[in-house]
Amino acid sequence: MILVTGAAGFIGANFVLDWLAQSDEPVINLDKLTYAGNLQSLASLQGDERHIFVQGDIGDRALVDGILSQHRPRAVVNFAAESHVDRSIHGPEDFIQTNVVGTFHLLESVRAHWSALDDEAKASFRCLHVSTDEVYGTLGPDEAPFTESTAFAPNSPYSASKASSDHLVRAYHHTYGLPVLTTNCSNNYGPYHFPEKLIPLMIVNALAGKPLPVYGDGMQVRDWLFVKDHCSAIRRVLESGRTGETYNVGGWNEKPNLDIVNTVCALLDEMSPRADGQKYATQITYVKDRPGHDRRYAVDATKIHRELGWKPSETFETGIRKTVRWYLDNQTWVDQVQSGEYRNWMGQQYGTAS
Repeated sequence: MILVTGAAGFIGANFVLDWLAQSDEPVINLDKLTYAGNLQSLASLQGDERHIFVQGDIGDRALVDGILSQHRPRAVVNFAAESHVDRSIHGPEDFIQTNVVGTFHLLESVRAHWSALDDEAKASFRCLHVSTDEVYGTLGPDEAPFTESTAFAPNSPYSASKASSDHLVRAYHHTYGLPVLTTNCSNNYGPYHFPEKLIPLMIVNALAGKPLPVYGDGMQVRDWLFVKDHCSAIRRVLESGRTGETYNVGGWNEKPNLDIVNTVCALLDEMSPRADGQKYATQITYVKDRPGHDRRYAVDATKIHRELGWKPSETFETGIRKTVRWYLDNQTWVDQVQSGEYRNWMGQQYGTAS
C-alpha cells in the first residue's frame, strides 16, 4: 500500500488512475479538497476497494500519524501543494502554509513512522516529493536547460515555497537519513487539468466564445510534459531512484505560450469548428503581463533517462491532440469544475467575467 497526498488534484488524480490501472496495490488518497481538488476526476474508482480516500491536510499531524499507523504504507508520494503562480501573487500565505509548513509537518510524521519500522521495512521505505522546475528561476534564450545541479533562484511566492519544501526534503535525508526522492517537473498538461491553467483555459474559453487571454507578448517559453508521461516517471523513480537524489522530469518540448494557444485553436478548428466558420484564433486577446513573469523554463531530463531508462512516450503533437479530444469528450467534468469561485477568480485575474 502507498499513501498519495494531493491525489484529487490534476497530477495526483492522473497518478492514482494510472497506478491502479497497472497494479492492484492499494492507494490511500489524502486530499484537503481545496478549489483544485476534484473527486469527480476519480469517479471511475467509486466502490473500488483499492482506493481509500481521506479528506484532510498534510499539516494535520494527528490525522497523518493515524493514517501511517493504521495503514503502514511502504511509500509516500507527496503531490499536495498550492500550485498556481497567479494565485500565489494575490494570496501568498496559503502557499507558505501548505507548501512549507505543511511539508514540514508531513516530513515529521513520515520520519516518526519510518523510524519505528523494522530494518527490512525501513530499508525499502520511500518518500517521494513532487516539485517543479520553477524553483530554478528563469533562463535566457540561449542558456542551457536546468539540470539537477542548477542553483535555486525562485521568482514567485509559489516557486519560493516549493524551493523551501525541496530544501526541507533534502535536509531530512541528510540529517535524519530519511529515504527521500525528489522530482522537479516541467509544465504538465492533459486530462483533468483545472481550467485556470493555460491549455485547459484556452480550450474552455474558445468553446464558450470567450476571449483567449495571453499574457504580454505570449513569447514566454515553457517545456511541456504530458501528464501521463510524468506519472510514468514518478513510478520509475519510486521503483529504482537513488535515495537522496533529485530527478528532473521534462518533455523535451520547449514552446512559446503563443504557439501553444495557436496549436489549440487549430485543433479545435479541426475537431469542433465554430458555427460561424471563423477561426478560434480570432478570439486571442493580449492582456497585461503578470508581475515577475519568468521568461523561459527548460528542463534537461538526461539524468532520469541515463540512470533509470525513462523518457516521455508522447510528443507534444500527440499529447496535445489527446488533451483537446479529452476536453471535448468530457464537457460534464468541465461544467462541474467551473464553480462560482472559479468564475470569480477568472474575473479578478483577467479583468473580465468568466
